[in-house]
Amino acid sequence: MAVTVTDNEPGDVVDPDEVSSPRSWGRAFADLRAGWRQRPLWGYLGWQDIKQRYRRSVLGPLWISISMGVIALGLGILYSALFETPIATFLPHVAVGLLIWNFVSGCILEGSEVFISNEGLIKFLPAPLTLHIYRLVWRQTLFFLHNLVVWAVLMVIFPRPLGWEVLLSLPAFALLAVNGAWIAILAGILATRFRDIPPIIASVTQLVFYLTPIVWSIDILQDNEAARERASLVELNPVFHFLEILRQPLLGQEIVGRYWLVAGAITIVGWAAALVCLRNYRSRVAYWV
Repeated sequence: MAVTVTDNEPGDVVDPDEVSSPRSWGRAFADLRAGWRQRPLWGYLGWQDIKQRYRRSVLGPLWISISMGVIALGLGILYSALFETPIATFLPHVAVGLLIWNFVSGCILEGSEVFISNEGLIKFLPAPLTLHIYRLVWRQTLFFLHNLVVWAVLMVIFPRPLGWEVLLSLPAFALLAVNGAWIAILAGILATRFRDIPPIIASVTQLVFYLTPIVWSIDILQDNEAARERASLVELNPVFHFLEILRQPLLGQEIVGRYWLVAGAITIVGWAAALVCLRNYRSRVAYWV
């Protein structure tokens, strides 16, 4: 597969002052644009990542859906028994929560090593740095689409009143993917500079999993008079809002606009931090890897 890799295309207007400075907004945005233009390359590499992972396997990528289904079924049955909740309600809740969490944790964990693991390509291929970010988010999107089969099966077994609100899952996932990109940029650059960052991020991510209502439900806390006030503290968890904006339409639940507002605000703040990091340290990554 022949793909031309260039930072800029004919017709792009580049400020001479910004060309001379390795730290410039122009170079940061040019990297984002050039990476996006390489869709055929990172799209192909993302597919290859999955094919390589299941190479010579009989079922191939179907293992993604099977693994997800087995984990969701096991945790759903276990926690529905522990919380004395009907499995028809709790199993789809756990399965969709795990589905979304896998995407989020994949962007965080793989994002923290995205530049380190692509050391060879960064040093020897004159490609935009964000090409590796797009490739990572695309790969996680493919995993998500494979896992979506589990949701479809559960909706057949445990029917929900899905209406037009289910279409909100499309912009919700798009917002999730946009956030996955800035997280990967920020975590990737920081972890490339400070190699102690990845294990710290892995530990914090594992902690966030238990703090996020994935294998437990906020409704259970609200039904408990002693824990009802503390239930609202879960909204301090940023992942909770992204989880809900996607889980609510997929499960036919009432849409809460507040979660969308918080997710939008986090997106703006996160991208601002990632762009500052990309502007200041983009040129250093090749030396740090």
